[in-house]
Amino acid sequence: MKFIHILCLSLSLTAGSIGGTIKAQTGNGYFLHTVAKGQSLYSIANTYHISVDDIVRLNPGSDKQIRAGETLKIPQSGNGSNAGKVVFHTIQSGETLYQLTVKYNVTAQAICEANPGLSASNFRTGQVVCIPAQESASVPTAKETAPQRKAEEQEWKEMHKVERKETIFSICQKYGITQDALIALNPDLKNGKLRRGTFLFIPYPESEKTKNGNLQAAGPEPTNEELFRESQPVAQKMNVVKAAVLLPFTVKENGTDKSNPRMTEYYEGLLLAVDSLKRQGISFDLYTYNTQGSKQVMTSILNKPVIKTMDIIFGPVAPENIPVATEFAKKNDIRLVIPFEPKVDQVFSTPQIYQVNTPQSYLYSEVYEHFIRQFSRCNVIFLDPANGDKEKADFITGLKNELRNSQVTFKQIQLGSAIDPDKVIGAMDTTRTNIFIPTSGRSSALTRLLPHLTLVRREHPGFDMHLFGYPEWQTYTQEHLASFYELDTYFYSSFYTNNLFPEAVRFTQNYRRWYSKDMANSYPKFGMLGFDTGYFFLKGLAQEGDGLENNLSKVKVVPIQTGFKFERVNNWGGFINRKVFFVHITKDFELIKLDFE
Repeated sequence: MKFIHILCLSLSLTAGSIGGTIKAQTGNGYFLHTVAKGQSLYSIANTYHISVDDIVRLNPGSDKQIRAGETLKIPQSGNGSNAGKVVFHTIQSGETLYQLTVKYNVTAQAICEANPGLSASNFRTGQVVCIPAQESASVPTAKETAPQRKAEEQEWKEMHKVERKETIFSICQKYGITQDALIALNPDLKNGKLRRGTFLFIPYPESEKTKNGNLQAAGPEPTNEELFRESQPVAQKMNVVKAAVLLPFTVKENGTDKSNPRMTEYYEGLLLAVDSLKRQGISFDLYTYNTQGSKQVMTSILNKPVIKTMDIIFGPVAPENIPVATEFAKKNDIRLVIPFEPKVDQVFSTPQIYQVNTPQSYLYSEVYEHFIRQFSRCNVIFLDPANGDKEKADFITGLKNELRNSQVTFKQIQLGSAIDPDKVIGAMDTTRTNIFIPTSGRSSALTRLLPHLTLVRREHPGFDMHLFGYPEWQTYTQEHLASFYELDTYFYSSFYTNNLFPEAVRFTQNYRRWYSKDMANSYPKFGMLGFDTGYFFLKGLAQEGDGLENNLSKVKVVPIQTGFKFERVNNWGGFINRKVFFVHITKDFELIKLDFE
């Protein structure tokens, strides 16, 4: 396949709540945050634009351990009197969205736009809401737009800021008004054109007027369901999905351009996804650019007018390019899929981001939950190599804490180079299932530990014993696969495929037919990763349009390698993929992928 330095092609293809009452704002300038599963002090600090030290100062001991469900005091970085700053508000028992609009003098629509993850179903005690600052003094406050306002004092009910992709028709539907009424208050609309960022006067609906033209008497306080329904934009279908791929297909090395085969393979897999969807009648415009891993090149690409019209962008890769791309995506309201980087701080404040590679704290929390659900009645034994190799110390510490919290007993033993079956048997409960977990995932650690376990297995075939470990074990098939089978092994991973899976067989054959080569023998396989991410997001946009974010669970795909379970990190942030598999290498020589909902 001939490689081009700058690829710039446009393909048009037819195709927990907190129990009891809490105080949300205090005179001491803090609010309360309930720790969610997978959150660390670092991620919480990034969520609220403060430092870890700021949190520890108000919560002594939190630097040692925090647990899901506990509450932390978070300092308010701004306050309502400072123009241009947001405040964070913890919802109190019985509080409603309407009450927040009155309290902070902002419209329900403004709160909903600032918190795309908020809905009537999750508006509950303990949730933290981002309250946006008023844009200008000319924008009406909640009090000024309340139904009690008399018609003779003001001809319009509120003002609306025009967002990208909105139409006159969709705005009229949103507010329950006629197009004639909207145009009468906004004569500039007679030409039928809307400009993003401008404000429109919104007239009172006829249903709020009496026969003489005055407003009806104030009715009951609007419910959360009513306000959220009125504030949500109408989802628009996409006849053609516009996508851009921004990847470093070449990198500078000693002053010369060198090809980046992994990025090429990822892109090749994504093209196969496009072709598959095209055959289903879906149409695309696909634009592809070589960023060269350069911030300067990335900036020049983002300055192209066509990029502002995209529905979704795949990339970038280089960590220094992520802030640039994030700012662009946020400003232009474009989805940004970051496929590789596991540490994306911007995801905590940018609702357009989808982070595919799960951050460590979120990955571990998912593993702990599934481990305890699967093995809570087992005897857990941690294996420490005699050389003190504890490369998985963070994982082990967290798992031990979760086991204690769930009242699951465990032991830890150290094994040296001399085979000592008695030490292994002494730690076991021969009447129960025993799960052995090494404190290191390295192949060298397994070389020292596995002989102890396999000897016990062979001498006592009736003992119920299993090995549990780490994603990198799927790369150790040459050295340790026989022992994995013998010890009925499990390992966790956020990606996995088997060459015998029908989907993997079909994809591998198709890839070879298209590109006359095989994929690199890497984990993950980048061609499969490109196909999975491309297929999921492009199908989702074709199926759900602008409503994708509210309907992610409706996007049904059979992944070849990478599963997807995207969840927002907070009400105003982006999405993190929290999908985890357990792979079971059985003593019956089977490979089983255990999927969790």
